[in-house]
Amino acid sequence: MSIRLFKVGSTWHYRFQIDGKRVQRSTHETDRQRANKIAEQAHRRARLWARDGREIPTVAELVSQWLEIHEASASVAHIKVVETFGRLHLHGLDEVLIDELTTERVELARVKHLEAHAPVSANQWLKVLRLLCNWAVRRGVIPAVPFRVKVLKVQKKPRAILPVNLAHDWLAAIDAREGDRDGVRTAVRLMLGLGLRESETITARWEWLDVERRTYTPGRTKGREADPLPVPDWLFAYLMERHKPEGYMLHKRNVRPYAPGFTRLAMLAANQAVGAPHITAHRLRGTFATLLSRSGVPPQDIQRVLRHKNLATTAAYLEVDMQTVARGQAIIADSIGFGLRHQSSVAPVANVDP
Repeated sequence: MSIRLFKVGSTWHYRFQIDGKRVQRSTHETDRQRANKIAEQAHRRARLWARDGREIPTVAELVSQWLEIHEASASVAHIKVVETFGRLHLHGLDEVLIDELTTERVELARVKHLEAHAPVSANQWLKVLRLLCNWAVRRGVIPAVPFRVKVLKVQKKPRAILPVNLAHDWLAAIDAREGDRDGVRTAVRLMLGLGLRESETITARWEWLDVERRTYTPGRTKGREADPLPVPDWLFAYLMERHKPEGYMLHKRNVRPYAPGFTRLAMLAANQAVGAPHITAHRLRGTFATLLSRSGVPPQDIQRVLRHKNLATTAAYLEVDMQTVARGQAIIADSIGFGLRHQSSVAPVANVDP
């Protein structure tokens, strides 16, 4: 039996039969074209359920299911990315069944995303969509990701890091703005000195600071794993002035925790005050990683400190220092014999008058 559309008042309803059972529902739509689309989708889902005992969710439903399952286990940042994707960036895919996510449909949705966002944002958008579909594959909802869309090629731009010659003045500008409020002041030092994420400074506790060994072990991290981090002398001295036996390292005056993004305004003000580039919480972590690299720390060690599962993720944090490259080129030239020092050191014999 085919789908039948009919009106009840101004609202369209649909009716069809599956295995001798009648299904009748309201589309909650007054537009016939939209109502017909809803009816066809309902008919297809009913046939799949009757045949295979499985229900295919729409993209919007898949987002809701992912959030419900991962709310207690995923990081705050991860939850926020997927929630924002589902709330603002579906671009017409919200009512599409996930096994109908054809390459053409995904590419058209990405075109809509690019109308208001940069290519790098479109790649992140595609990454989230793939994350959701791969999760559906692992659950057995669909056999495979139904689309093949390549990421866009994006010209990588150098990202800001805090210049070492401005670091002291930058921290002083933070302190001047915050006054006797230690929350932001402590957070930026934990990010600069230990490479912590902003979310990890919010949950930082005094019990995780080993005073005897001068190490700090993050207890709540994005990847659920961490090694003891050596605390540099300057940061250790700062923390010991405020040391407590237990409790959160930073909190508001009403003892409530800070919200994500609580360091942003202070950092932007400090950037303007000392003429620093666009330093944010993420770029402060990038500064930490880049300075370790320039100091000769191997990438694998930086990966462990940053708690990345993939070395490629760590590599993306490291900014190129052309002065370091130039010094390396000079060392290579010197070892080959192209350097001035390897020119003949024997001075020519001068003519001596008899």
